[in-house]
Amino acid sequence: MHSLRFTAESSSDGMVERDFVLGEIPGVLWSPASGADRAPLILVGHDGGKHKKHPAMTGRARSFVTGCGAHVAVIDAPGHGDRPRTAFDEREKAALAAARAAGEPVGPIVRRHNAHVAELALPEFRATLDALQELPEIGTDGPVGYFGIRMGTSIGVPLVAVEPRITAAVFGLHWPDDLAEKAKQVTVPIEFDMQWDDEHIPREAGLALFDAFASQEKTLHANAGRQGELPRFEVDSAVRFFARHLGRAATSPA
Repeated sequence: MHSLRFTAESSSDGMVERDFVLGEIPGVLWSPASGADRAPLILVGHDGGKHKKHPAMTGRARSFVTGCGAHVAVIDAPGHGDRPRTAFDEREKAALAAARAAGEPVGPIVRRHNAHVAELALPEFRATLDALQELPEIGTDGPVGYFGIRMGTSIGVPLVAVEPRITAAVFGLHWPDDLAEKAKQVTVPIEFDMQWDDEHIPREAGLALFDAFASQEKTLHANAGRQGELPRFEVDSAVRFFARHLGRAATSPA
């Protein structure tokens, strides 16, 4: 069992950023600068091809820290960010580039790669949660949420299905193929985002995944536009969702 070790710290605009490593897993923890003992913790799964400090991750973390008063943690998924790529990762990257160049569907490749990464990442997220809850400013008694779209959904659905400490989650932009059976095991409140004109995921597929969740409280947000046009205001909605379910009043992010 590895212990979590902080390697760098900085702060700006009311938010503290701390890099950490847990064994071979690099991550980052954002927290309110004013201190937030026993505040909620939100785990965030990044998208394929991105990493723990991608601007999208930093922006979402800031929204959750300022809007929910929460701690926010992201780890680099296997083969991403500061982690080495395997031969499988390189083959999948080449296959994806070739499919795009030929104008062929990329969905089968993305689903296959996401499923592979998710299988490896699930125990890593659980180990990270174990380690973070040992920190005095988080503890084992605080609520935990999960946010992840695209590959973050591929990781998050199996994680939430087996992790009872996670009590609310936001997912979206994924196919049901590898996730529908796991979604049937998810009973916590969820918010689900989809794009009505998604060029990769047919709307029937997005609706099928949403329908598969066993949650008594689940909300579908369907916006017009292609996959890359998910509105930024959906992050504001996620702030309100987590504030409602993790016990902190939402405020408008600065």
